[in-house]
Amino acid sequence: MINANLPLASRIRPKKIDDFYGQEEIIGKGKLLRNAIQVDKLPSMIFWGPPGSGKTTLASIIAEQTKSQFEEISAVSSGLKDLRDIILKAKENIKINKKTILFIDEIHRWNKKQQDGLLPYVERGIVTLIGATTENPSFEVRSALLSRCRVFVLKCLSKDSIIKIINRALLDKENGLGNLNLKISQETISVLAQMSNGDARSALSALEYASEVNTDINTELIKEAFQKSHLMYDKNGDEHYNIISALHKSMRGSDPSAALYWLARMLEGGEEPLYIARRLVRFASEDIGLANSRALEQAVAAHQACHFLGMPECNVILAQAVVYMAKCKKSNELYAAYNKIKVDIEKYGNLPVPMHIRNAPTNLMRDLGYGGGYKYSPDYGYTEKQDYLPEELKNRKYLK
Repeated sequence: MINANLPLASRIRPKKIDDFYGQEEIIGKGKLLRNAIQVDKLPSMIFWGPPGSGKTTLASIIAEQTKSQFEEISAVSSGLKDLRDIILKAKENIKINKKTILFIDEIHRWNKKQQDGLLPYVERGIVTLIGATTENPSFEVRSALLSRCRVFVLKCLSKDSIIKIINRALLDKENGLGNLNLKISQETISVLAQMSNGDARSALSALEYASEVNTDINTELIKEAFQKSHLMYDKNGDEHYNIISALHKSMRGSDPSAALYWLARMLEGGEEPLYIARRLVRFASEDIGLANSRALEQAVAAHQACHFLGMPECNVILAQAVVYMAKCKKSNELYAAYNKIKVDIEKYGNLPVPMHIRNAPTNLMRDLGYGGGYKYSPDYGYTEKQDYLPEELKNRKYLK
């Protein structure tokens, strides 16, 4: 019997893989993970995906279908003591030929010592690990542990999948809302699915709250239940880097509309405007450079204006700068030239400055040949023939 006090999302969690909506790319018929579940040959794995994409649900389904012992802990509130207790149970399960699935939610929150403590038990097969994370496991999970796991990437659920999940909650009389005789139109369900931004838990939480307020659920009630725009944007996480990359590449590709969209996604998600302004300053020289030297002026002015005004007033200033950058003629000549120089510095090390262009402030330096033979450019009408690079790099052209 499911506890009626549990949140709706927990109460209607499916127990069979056929009832799991979404993530067909990894769990659809014929896919590797589905086949592994059916033959009970599961590797340890990491589920990487945004909130509400089904990581916990999928882990519990796997345990249910493989008849394994399911141990669930959160990396936020647990540590090595909790792990040791589970390992003792897992060793007892081995004696009766029963497998143990250890599900660690937010596994990226465990530190190096904790992850290293888990490693030998995964390596020896005492537990089958299923880690869930919203952060890029390449950065947050120890490489030794990651190398022993398969990584499955879960995406935001589609609107159609969210609608199916909502309808299941509305029809389920045992664990869902089926006994409440709710009135809700398909249009309102569609709005609810849209506002959830691919997060099933968010959609069900809003629906549950609305159902407690009124049995006649309309669009306005759903919007009130959400309270705010549920934009998925973690200022310190992977989505932060994904969206700033999208902004940068949209400007580089001269698409002002796309650039404006990604700018707005960042600002409306709560990004610090000065961070964006600093990226524009870099972009002005890296991707526009000598093609339009005024781009740097625009970027620096935008940064100063953002500093003066802050949000929300500075949003249009950043919008102006972003559109300007997107529409500018582009050149990465400076960027490419500098990278070529870095390669030569790596290859040749600290090459000495040619003697004729060295500074010679003392008699001793002049006697040693410092500055000897230097041609003062103004005396030659700036047309003198003279080498300025070390001998090993003579005639090297870094700029086109």
